Amino acid sequence: MGASEFRFFLSCDINSPVTFRIDKLDGTFPLHKSTDSGLVSGALEEKPELYIECALYINGAPFGLPMRTRLHTTGPPYCWNELITLSSKYRDLTAHSQLAITVWDVSCGKGDGLIGGATILLFNSKMQMKSGKQKLRLWQGKEADGSFPTSTPGKVPRHERGELERLEKLMNKFERGQIQSIDWLDRLMLKSLDKIKEQESSKHGNSNLYLVIDFCSFEHRVVFQESGANVLITSPIGSTNEFVTVWDTELGKFNPSEHKQLKLARSLDRGIIDRDLKPSNAERKSIQSVLKYPPTRTLSGDERQLLWKFRFSLMSEKRALTKFLRCVEWSDVQEAKQAIQLMYKWETIDVCDALELLSPLFESEEVRAFAVSVLERADDEELQCYLLQLVQAIRFERSDRSRLSQFLVERALQNIELASYFRWYVNVELTDHVYNKRYHSTYNLLEESMSKLPPGVNGEDGIKLWQSLVRQTELTAQLCTITREVRNVRGNTQKKIEKLKQLLSGILSELTYFEEPLRSPLTPSVIIKGIVPGESTLFKSQLNPLRLAFRTEDEGTCKVIFKKGDDLRQDQLVVQMVWLMDRLLKLENLDLCLTPYKVLATGHDEGMLEFIPSRPLALILSENRSITSYLQKFHPDEHAPFGITATCLDTFIKSCAGYSVITYILGIGDRHLDNLLLTDDGRLFHVDFAFILGRDPKPFPPPMKLCKEMVEAMGGADSQYYTRFKSYCCEAYNILRKSSNLILNLFYLMAGSTIPDIASDPEKGILKLQEKFRLDMDDEACIHFFQDLINESVSALFPQMVETIHRWAQYWR
Repeated sequence: MGASEFRFFLSCDINSPVTFRIDKLDGTFPLHKSTDSGLVSGALEEKPELYIECALYINGAPFGLPMRTRLHTTGPPYCWNELITLSSKYRDLTAHSQLAITVWDVSCGKGDGLIGGATILLFNSKMQMKSGKQKLRLWQGKEADGSFPTSTPGKVPRHERGELERLEKLMNKFERGQIQSIDWLDRLMLKSLDKIKEQESSKHGNSNLYLVIDFCSFEHRVVFQESGANVLITSPIGSTNEFVTVWDTELGKFNPSEHKQLKLARSLDRGIIDRDLKPSNAERKSIQSVLKYPPTRTLSGDERQLLWKFRFSLMSEKRALTKFLRCVEWSDVQEAKQAIQLMYKWETIDVCDALELLSPLFESEEVRAFAVSVLERADDEELQCYLLQLVQAIRFERSDRSRLSQFLVERALQNIELASYFRWYVNVELTDHVYNKRYHSTYNLLEESMSKLPPGVNGEDGIKLWQSLVRQTELTAQLCTITREVRNVRGNTQKKIEKLKQLLSGILSELTYFEEPLRSPLTPSVIIKGIVPGESTLFKSQLNPLRLAFRTEDEGTCKVIFKKGDDLRQDQLVVQMVWLMDRLLKLENLDLCLTPYKVLATGHDEGMLEFIPSRPLALILSENRSITSYLQKFHPDEHAPFGITATCLDTFIKSCAGYSVITYILGIGDRHLDNLLLTDDGRLFHVDFAFILGRDPKPFPPPMKLCKEMVEAMGGADSQYYTRFKSYCCEAYNILRKSSNLILNLFYLMAGSTIPDIASDPEKGILKLQEKFRLDMDDEACIHFFQDLINESVSALFPQMVETIHRWAQYWR
């Protein structure tokens, strides 16, 4: 870049969340009065427990949710070095955007927790975004004021600045690369700077507190501009030597020259030349790097040109097809035609890659039809793994009766279990106000096609088959009626249970013995004949979910939980991902004894769950003091470690490892001992997934739920069994990382759904999921990374306090 050339980015073009790093707290910590003796004691004696709250304000009004750092309890120096990512994006900022940062101390009780606050503008007077380290002076005893202008400016007043502030400003420029680096001179400078800092700190007994934060640095300066038309007016050019800001009004607009050059580079006449082109070593490395990108990453212009240029040499690389199709200019008829021809000659892609071609990125009907042709190779078990997402992908099709809809109907007609799930998934989407017409069309297509089926082996024709599926809806409607009747009963849980049995034996006695057996909505392979009133009950909770025992065709029973008033679609998605991940692990010969119980949402506020005989850890620990004592009752072995059989202990360790990894990847929140269940054979599993993709109602949640009682059941942090647990975790994490594209594609297909935690911000949720895979690391680095996560989760103190509060709340309820 020449001396006279100034390159920059526009803030309105940066579609990334606002990110900065909380570095450290400098200065003398204030003294507090002891609440017990009234004496004044230093911060070191009182062991302050600090955290920092960061909030974004735009034009004086709060924007987005505030974020908090972790709790710091080790004492001075307070160094967080923690990355904060806000929910707002750079493109949303205005010229008067500012961060309000407040330091809190939770060790001081309710009244004295405020240490101080400061506010900093994100853009300077030249409308350039601030970058690098910024030193803010805290206004002690005052919460950061986000109004404009603010009463708590963090900028150090000019009369208070000394030599140290001047040097720190130069150091900031040096770290951003704005001062040329000379190795031998830099070493001398850094040593001298350390000496000056020591001298300055010993001279001045400064009582102020300073917070150091580090703003994100981009490749070029970021200049503020609102989205849309260029509304900024350039300053008049005067005769002085001052810098003048000149805005390019053509920036971002259609450039005919560039477009013509692109057309020539991709001209069909170049096809003969491109066919024999081979990438150089540097180009091959760039291509391989692009092929490793996750499906959520956008390709740059140069990357798209590179893939197009060497498209013929990439045809033997099946991973490259989805990336190649993303670089095609589909508005160009001739280019699109050539891309379609190459697509059918390409090396056959895997089924998991075909899912990416069904995402909203690809609108071409030929590409989507090609993806369906690849899906035809999947067997029924694999197709069932993706069925929920494929039903969601119907909303991205170009027509109501698309090739995808027809394919799913055709496969459903060949497998009644697949047909049952498919009908329910489509039925739930019929209430979608935007796409209800499309889903009604698919539902009608399934009904028409199934009704035309000839009699099968058991003599049941298509009409009877369809009627048996419709009767499932009638059953759930009757169960909703029962739930409402039971809830209206005044009194304790026992009176409600009596009402349930009274209904099943009286007014709704037809549910005890069905006129015709029907397939269980939850498990279509099981034929149910009625409800057993004596074995049916309900749970003690606000929604009073029913626990029903259905009589099966083989004279056994299957127990099901029916909920009304709760959206189970999110639980259904999470359990489906647990089932899929369990399958991926088993394909690599790693069975972690997971329990992917069945969940079926039969509406937006109702559904069924498989009942697994188990007990919450909270109840087990209150009655047995430890997990070990509980398992000894069912699998005792005097000669084995901890008095439990080796099989039971291994099952417990494996299931703990499996769910630790899966809940971390999916960002499952609100984990406490009441939604961690344990079976008699040692299988631990999680339930209740109301918070996913990083959302959590509790402050400072650990990376994964791993309480000290689990570690104690493995013999403690120094035992060989705990080491085995960590080994299972790391192995499972690396196996699932290999299938990151598949998992990301499945969540990408869910982007249009109305599931709460996805619909709120699909892009942000998928990026959070992608971040959990740490695709920037190799397997060995990930082992160390995940072991650090485990150690951090086990040593987290604040979640233990929250767990204690939760137990007391449950007790008083």
